[in-house]
Amino acid sequence: MKKRKLGNTDLLVYPITFGGNVFGWTIDEQTSFEILDGFTDAGFNFIDTADSYSHWAPGNKGGESETIIGNWMQERKNRDQVIIATKVGSIPGSDKKSLAPKYIRQCVENSLKRLKTDYIDLYQSHYDDLETPIEDTLAVYDQLIKEGKVRWIGASNFSATRLKEALEIAETANLPRYQTFQPEYNLYKREKYETEFEQLVLDNNLGVINYYALASGFLTGKYRSEADFTKSKRGAGIKNYLNERGFKILKALDDVSEQYNANPASVSLAWLIAKPSITAPIASVTSLAQLDDLIKAAALKLDNEEIAILDDASAWK
Repeated sequence: MKKRKLGNTDLLVYPITFGGNVFGWTIDEQTSFEILDGFTDAGFNFIDTADSYSHWAPGNKGGESETIIGNWMQERKNRDQVIIATKVGSIPGSDKKSLAPKYIRQCVENSLKRLKTDYIDLYQSHYDDLETPIEDTLAVYDQLIKEGKVRWIGASNFSATRLKEALEIAETANLPRYQTFQPEYNLYKREKYETEFEQLVLDNNLGVINYYALASGFLTGKYRSEADFTKSKRGAGIKNYLNERGFKILKALDDVSEQYNANPASVSLAWLIAKPSITAPIASVTSLAQLDDLIKAAALKLDNEEIAILDDASAWK
């Protein structure tokens, strides 16, 4: 594996980001520790979470994922060996989805406490806030960077127009610019990213850490019918993929996987890693066995012919 520079930052990451949304949701702390150990033992170093993870699980209120990661780093004493990305602005509630300076100030302290660290490597605006001026949000990030609590900032789920506007304001106002972008992008969901964002991130040298890299598990190939939905808690979200185009993509994944003696999940991630605009796709696993697919993906170099097969099968035009 070779490290990749995350945008214009000094953060060097390996080409898979571990998605911490599963911590405190589909896996408990002990299993989370085991998987994080396996992930870092394999050489990876980049973990993404959010202050809202995983509020949707019964009994949770948000912050569970950060707490588990913080406990793990404290126990392993490895804070300087991993790169931690978290997000602000997505906890449910009318006063919680905000990028207002006062709210960010409150949230960053809470995240630092849960993560048991003095700094966050990459602090991301989880969702846009149309009520707060972009200058105000960037100004508080500027203060947090100067205080050493945040190293770099990124954006997630912004429209292309608003992302471009934020980049322009940062330049003209001499404020920190978003160095990364986190969109939804995978073999099935291609059109929006490729038509609206791809050229923008390339032109601005933004690091891209795309989420739903495996389409909620559909691209692992384990969901082929509604009868398979019981295979995980996320199974019900697969229904929209079970159509002619979805099955065509699975067929192509099966064919390419057979050639490389790999699983569809590894091939799906390798296809993303091969894209010039993608830095490190986000993927989650809930067992050490599944972790093997991530490890293999990072080492899997698809030939142009196989990439073309996957491109054609997943074409949206």
